Amino acid sequence: MQTLISENRSRIRAIIRKMTGSYNEDIEQEVYLKTWEKQAQYQERGNFKAWITTLTTNLCRDYFRTKAYKTQMQNVSSQEVAELVDEDKSQEMIVDMKKRQKIILKAVDSLPAKMRDVIIFYEFEEMSYEEIATRLKISVGTVKSRLFTARNILSEKLSFLKGE
Repeated sequence: MQTLISENRSRIRAIIRKMTGSYNEDIEQEVYLKTWEKQAQYQERGNFKAWITTLTTNLCRDYFRTKAYKTQMQNVSSQEVAELVDEDKSQEMIVDMKKRQKIILKAVDSLPAKMRDVIIFYEFEEMSYEEIATRLKISVGTVKSRLFTARNILSEKLSFLKGE
């Protein structure tokens, strides 16, 4: 298990940062725990890195649905945000960027499952059309079509961000 952790630590942390906007040790620990629990069920049909990437991505998505996350978002008062902004203009940019990331991730999460999977694999995991097609057992044309549709839906949902 120690080897598994050391070989995949940077990959797991990078995915967590991409998905949540910051490092979250609780999610990382949950990934290791789930990996340990499910290692007997893992079958050598595919790439282990792809399996652990999917596991990490799913745990990040689950985190956004948790009561702890929702409570944390409600507890961030406008006064706390104002204090950060007063400290430094770069802090304002950081807060805005994190808000934008959360809005974008929520929009991605609201996509239909088929389109959500394709957009996550392409944009977040940086897989090629061919890799996605193989992974989902669909044609490359279907991958391109779903990606195009997902981007259009996201463009509509997130159009208000363009004016900022």
